[in-house]
Amino acid sequence: MGLDLIRDATVGQILNYVSNGRLLPYADQRPDYVVPARFLLTDARDVGLNSLPSENEEKRNSPESSGVLTPMEADRRLPGITNAVADPFLVDWEENDPDNPRNWSFRKRCFTAGNISLLTFAVYIGSAIYTSSIPGLMEEFNSSLVMGTLGLTLFILGYGIGPMFLSPIQDLPSVGRNPGYVGAFSIYLILQVPLVTAKNLNTVLAMRFLTGFFGSPALSTGGASMGDIFPPTQVPYVLGIWTLAATVGPILGPVIGGFSAQAKGWRWPILELIWLSGFTLIFLAVFLPETNGPTILLRRAKRLRKLTGNNELYTAAERAAQMKTATELTYEALVMPLILAMEPVLIFINIYSGFVYAVFYLWFEAFPIVFLGVYHFNEGVGGLPYLGFLVSSSAALGFYFLYQIYLIGPRYARAAAENKAVPPEILLEIGLLPAFFIPTSVMMFGFTAKASIHWAVPVVGAALYMPGLFLVFQAIWGYIVVSYPGNEASVMASNTLFRASIASVFPLFGRPFFINLGLRGASGLLAGVSFFLIFVYWLLMRYAPILRERSKYAIKD
Repeated sequence: MGLDLIRDATVGQILNYVSNGRLLPYADQRPDYVVPARFLLTDARDVGLNSLPSENEEKRNSPESSGVLTPMEADRRLPGITNAVADPFLVDWEENDPDNPRNWSFRKRCFTAGNISLLTFAVYIGSAIYTSSIPGLMEEFNSSLVMGTLGLTLFILGYGIGPMFLSPIQDLPSVGRNPGYVGAFSIYLILQVPLVTAKNLNTVLAMRFLTGFFGSPALSTGGASMGDIFPPTQVPYVLGIWTLAATVGPILGPVIGGFSAQAKGWRWPILELIWLSGFTLIFLAVFLPETNGPTILLRRAKRLRKLTGNNELYTAAERAAQMKTATELTYEALVMPLILAMEPVLIFINIYSGFVYAVFYLWFEAFPIVFLGVYHFNEGVGGLPYLGFLVSSSAALGFYFLYQIYLIGPRYARAAAENKAVPPEILLEIGLLPAFFIPTSVMMFGFTAKASIHWAVPVVGAALYMPGLFLVFQAIWGYIVVSYPGNEASVMASNTLFRASIASVFPLFGRPFFINLGLRGASGLLAGVSFFLIFVYWLLMRYAPILRERSKYAIKD
């Protein structure tokens, strides 16, 4: 890592632009840079390819066109350049190109992945840290529990809807990942100010929805950024770490916010969120480089056009973008996720992931009932039982790594050696047995949460939920991405929307649900539904290949 890390981050890009390349310059902005001959108009005219891409493309590509080099001649003239005869003005990666994110050092890639995980943590902690403020909000604004809890619901709903609009923008080469990360997160931070200074509950609720909306790029596009910089064989591992960061956020929210809300009032957890978000924003603006390859190449093409005066230089992404209309882009962003959501496989996956995710957020309603009501913890100490989730989710991550190393990796290696395809359903296997942790956890928590049993027992029971949730999510996310190649963004946006929509509703009835049915009755009902969905999960593993064969969009065996 070096100054190139800062140069490729938001602040570095601004400094480079304002100084016209004098500060933090790229190689093609330095005085000693030698422009490749193929990018010069005069050189291209010598070989009869002076205006690609343009209206003369057919003439240039025709066999009769005079002056066109043979492939052997072109290879000698332009070593290492693919399709140089057809595309002399194509700006692409050079051999061992240091600007290619896949060629970054392992240290730089890990540092970048850590930055994205920090951003994800800073947003996800914002969902649950609010729960510490609910009692104070209810008291100050004389509101009901449902209205106070609505702030949690609207945040979850906001980051479910946000990816439908913001994530497609981050895929555009002309925009890239960082404006969505740093730009949207800046709005996320700014909107915390009217929230913490709110004079009425309506302002709080409006800001909670908007902060969830503008925080969503980190939650939806983080996986794509990991794929930008790591080879496919390493992506499952970094996605596991990134998912853990997303999990730790809601877990630590009540722990961090509980003591401050108890001592200073409901506004202090939001102030803590502002401090954390402010540090994160400054750090990422300086140290988070752009990871989207097409965006990096497009910026290079713009610099080379300015340097050479050759406006014919272009990138493959620019050509692809020219072939799509605004209607087509809108269709892909907003309509395709809804169409894919009607796929039988995705219907179940969206419902199942939505259910287990919703139950996770029910813990934020159940814990105060148990640890404040039954065991009489104060508000600050009442947040500490959430740390059990942190321990169990870390253990689940370790198990996931071992599973990838000793089971999944060798199976793919054997298949590659035998020139065979691996059915994507093997990715679902890791979620089947851990799924039993979910109903087991719910029942153990509900049936042991009483004064005659030590508080550690329901803490352990609740903690067992995370291995199930974590490994089920790793299984289904990996499966849908592999099963729907070319539509990865749409299926993930669809899953995020439906999962967040379901999860956003559950906290609204969580407390009445546990009080009216009792902890045992409510836990038994949730466990029963979970056991039934595990059976459907098994059916999915068995019959998914048949459903894929009938699908218009899924990969075929």
